[in-house]
Amino acid sequence: MKAVAPSEKDAENSTVELTKSDRQKAIDDWLPITSSRNAKWWYSAFHNVTAMVGAGVLSLPYAMSELGWGPGVAVLVLSWIITLFTLWQMVEMHEMVPGKRFDRYHELGQYAFGDKLGLWIVVPQQLICEVGVCIVYMVTGGKSLKKFHDTVCLDCKNIKLSYFIMIFASVHFVLSQLPNFNSISGVSLAAAVMSLSYSTIAWGASAHKGKQEGVEYGYKAHSTAGTVFNFFSALGDVAFAYAGHNVVLEIQATIPSTPEKPSKKPMWKGVVVAYIVVALCYFPVALVGYWAFGNSVEDNILLSLVKPRWLIAMANMFVVVHVIGSYQIYAMPVFDMIETVLVKKLFFPPGLPLRLIARSVYVAVTMFIGITFPFFGALLGFFGGFAFSPTTYFLPCVMWLAIYKPKKFSLSWIINWVNLYFAGNFVDDLLTNWRFKADHTPGKDLQVLLLSYCRAKSNEKPIR
Repeated sequence: MKAVAPSEKDAENSTVELTKSDRQKAIDDWLPITSSRNAKWWYSAFHNVTAMVGAGVLSLPYAMSELGWGPGVAVLVLSWIITLFTLWQMVEMHEMVPGKRFDRYHELGQYAFGDKLGLWIVVPQQLICEVGVCIVYMVTGGKSLKKFHDTVCLDCKNIKLSYFIMIFASVHFVLSQLPNFNSISGVSLAAAVMSLSYSTIAWGASAHKGKQEGVEYGYKAHSTAGTVFNFFSALGDVAFAYAGHNVVLEIQATIPSTPEKPSKKPMWKGVVVAYIVVALCYFPVALVGYWAFGNSVEDNILLSLVKPRWLIAMANMFVVVHVIGSYQIYAMPVFDMIETVLVKKLFFPPGLPLRLIARSVYVAVTMFIGITFPFFGALLGFFGGFAFSPTTYFLPCVMWLAIYKPKKFSLSWIINWVNLYFAGNFVDDLLTNWRFKADHTPGKDLQVLLLSYCRAKSNEKPIR
């Protein structure tokens, strides 16, 4: 057999590597998160508004009724401040390594904790958040459609909620075929406008209705155990309302970046605008709704408002439009994960058939679960504590400490460790309240694991 000269072998290896690189680039150009990078800063604004101001805002008056005036206001304000801070951290960490972008939450987790541990820490929690939100929005969209129908047509035959969920899902079988974040920018913009609109209707109609006769602001539960349970459930609802961190890196991945103009500048500009809108939605709805109805407020503030009928019908249709956009925002990273596994691990050829089948199956699964468990929204307190809280309040601080390693007792070091202490105990207490009783709850196990990792990394050279 003829021997191959070293130079020929090197050429062959280079050709193979080039082929692999070209294939990898082709796949990245096809995957939904990395296929388009021409977004503007205002895309970030309305994507973040759509992701943040969702069904959770309508439950805030109910959360206030379980927290009370003092704790309720404190939790709302602190959550707004803390989540804005952790969102800033994630925006900053997107391009912490020169020449590299962490386009997905789990990629940042892998850099912070290692390839395997990072996946196990981030992916399950992110999937719980995103899939859970999609299921909740299936139910919310169906309920809002039913409420619209029942409000405008009082004499019509009653139609089961299941049919309205299927009607809502039918829209997503079509929209889910849009390839990437930028392609759903129009849907997201409409959803962001709708979120501001129905939030304004919710608190405006509550203010117009005024403080109800015999309104009470005391806790609804008649036992200490019931009050504690409701309190932690309300904390979970608030955590659900601030869940946009689960898609922030994926949103930032759509913005172009150069060394002179990094993506973090337009991204942060959009985040600030989005958080102003969040404040304009959350605080009036929570405070005015609770003031008007007290502890008798429904878990969806629009259900407590019955007149004027045309206004309530319009608000419910606004909710439908908004959750259509929100569903797509939270589904896009899941589509990216599914398609990455199918193409890179199972070697399916990328293309329209794969995308059509994979995304349609996902929409069908979330629809089926929504129809089977229409009370899924009642589990928001659990999901808020188990997944939304760590990925929003907890993990960004851990990754910041593990990667940047701020100087001990500096302002950054103190803020992050204080936040970790309270966030970790919050997760632990909330999960204990949900009957995960053991020597260590899952929240405590996660807290111990991540904080031990941070301490072990503290002596390493920091990122500059």
